[in-house]
Amino acid sequence: MNVDLGIWDKLTRMVTFLLFVAGLLAVAIWYLPLIQANERVRRQNFRLAAQIQKEEEESKQLRTSMEAFKDPKVIERLTRERLHYGKPGEVIIQFESPKTNSPAR
Repeated sequence: MNVDLGIWDKLTRMVTFLLFVAGLLAVAIWYLPLIQANERVRRQNFRLAAQIQKEEEESKQLRTSMEAFKDPKVIERLTRERLHYGKPGEVIIQFESPKTNSPAR
């Protein structure tokens, strides 16, 4: 049997639906700060991972240069290039870049 209760049946369904929507909205508002905090931690995690990778690359370069300094030929070459030293009896010639009248850029 299908009994028509009139407007009360429709109001009951409407109120039930609105309570359900209000419940969903309350849950969303309840968890919104947690979702934002989670997103903030993910961004920080991504930034720190990028920084770790950068530091690891720098560490690898420093280790490579430290290994190179164990070779006496490398030390001699760097001393000659940077400090302009030479062996006894050698003549060191330095070339300077030509000076121009153009303004610096």
